[in-house]
Amino acid sequence: MPTMIPESPIAIERIREAWPQGQRGWLVGGVVRDLLLNRRLHDVDLATAGDAVGAARRLANVLGGAFYVLDAERGVGRALVEIEGDRLTIDVARLRGPDLETDLRARDFTLNALAIDLASPEDLIDPLGGYAHLRAKRIAACAPTAIAEDPVRAIRAVRLAAQLNFQIDRDTRALVKGASLATVSAERIRDEFLRCVGGRRPAAALRGLELTGLLEQIAPELLALRGVTQSPPHQMDVWEHTLTVVERLDEIFNLLGPVHDVDAASDLTYGWISVRLGRYRHEISQRVAEEPTPGRPRRWLAMLAALLHDAGKPSTRTVDDSGRIRFLGHETSGAALATALLERLRFSRDEITYVRDFVAQHMRPRALTRAHGESIGGRAIYRFFRAAGDAGPEIVVFSLADTIAKTIGPPADQSEWSAHVAGCARLLGAWLDPNAPAVHPPTLVTGDDLQDALDLKPGPLIGRLLEAIRESQAAGEVVDREGALALARTMLPRS
Repeated sequence: MPTMIPESPIAIERIREAWPQGQRGWLVGGVVRDLLLNRRLHDVDLATAGDAVGAARRLANVLGGAFYVLDAERGVGRALVEIEGDRLTIDVARLRGPDLETDLRARDFTLNALAIDLASPEDLIDPLGGYAHLRAKRIAACAPTAIAEDPVRAIRAVRLAAQLNFQIDRDTRALVKGASLATVSAERIRDEFLRCVGGRRPAAALRGLELTGLLEQIAPELLALRGVTQSPPHQMDVWEHTLTVVERLDEIFNLLGPVHDVDAASDLTYGWISVRLGRYRHEISQRVAEEPTPGRPRRWLAMLAALLHDAGKPSTRTVDDSGRIRFLGHETSGAALATALLERLRFSRDEITYVRDFVAQHMRPRALTRAHGESIGGRAIYRFFRAAGDAGPEIVVFSLADTIAKTIGPPADQSEWSAHVAGCARLLGAWLDPNAPAVHPPTLVTGDDLQDALDLKPGPLIGRLLEAIRESQAAGEVVDREGALALARTMLPRS
């Protein structure tokens, strides 16, 4: 039997020290797999025969984190802690069955049916041969009934295969292809699907979902993208282009991550991004790691929006007299389609708004840089970020991925590419500058000020005047209260 890695990570040692004395506890599932693969830890699952909720509460208290009951009926508690700069989600659950082996045999895949006793971390508990499967890079179900008992495991099998670059064994693949998600709640499908889109190798996960028939059950709207041809410079149909965009956006987010990737930046196409946007690395990586909805980072939502950005193309495709293919209004149609899909999968209202605005405005940065390069004016910047809402910064980064993904290989016109990168840098620079009037115009006058100074009554006119003042501030045409009131006077209806 293989032993545990010679030296446990500091996070595991801290958990062992904080664990309730006298209570049996085991590291189980994915955390053991990740330890054996020497992967960075994010989620830690523990099982216990005792009070799981109380153990999670103690971990949160001792480690200085937050606690809440994840599932009162099944006895699952969650602690959210930070150890050595890493944020960890620690879930503690009661054993499913009379003993640990029963619990492990009831799990999804053999590589997740592994355990380590907190009291003796040098030994690996492996009743189903999961360690051998791990070494063989193979995903195998714990039992022939594993996926039928919980069909969401079919999506998980595809995700793990993509993210770990493993193969699903033949028998398990048949179970995955035969899975029906009809009885699975929308929320559980949403969470597992979003992990596919937001995790490592998302394009591979999506292709796996397509080939197994699962994507048709999750988001059948996306299958309509297959075979929808496009005019040059596009070299792929809409579906292949979409998968490429997802792959490129993932690469760009990694390129702009906290640690500078010298090898990735050495590529000429990505080098331009690194040179012009690398100065914003910290702010971008910090922002996309934020979780507007707990457990669902903004990066995952941006990746989902990228997957849906051209979803409106099949219904808007036309061919003009010259043979050119057009998709007029596809961004509006796509935003409506994305809204319906996310509502069906029970995303939050804020998440739906984010993805809807992302899809609706995804073409704006490219249009701005084509017209102005890096000399985009303040009024245009203000209008873009106003329309894009909270999704604005990620739309800018997405635009780079969308541009690269139109062709196979680097962009044909490097001068046009460098101008686009420079224009995106201009947009992001304005967004990051708290004193930039193009994104954050200071309040010079309020609605009450306009009513008092201009003898106006409340109504829609007040809103139009305030918006015109903000746009003029962004353009540098209005800089003080007097100028704001003067502009408002010129816009009053003539009596």
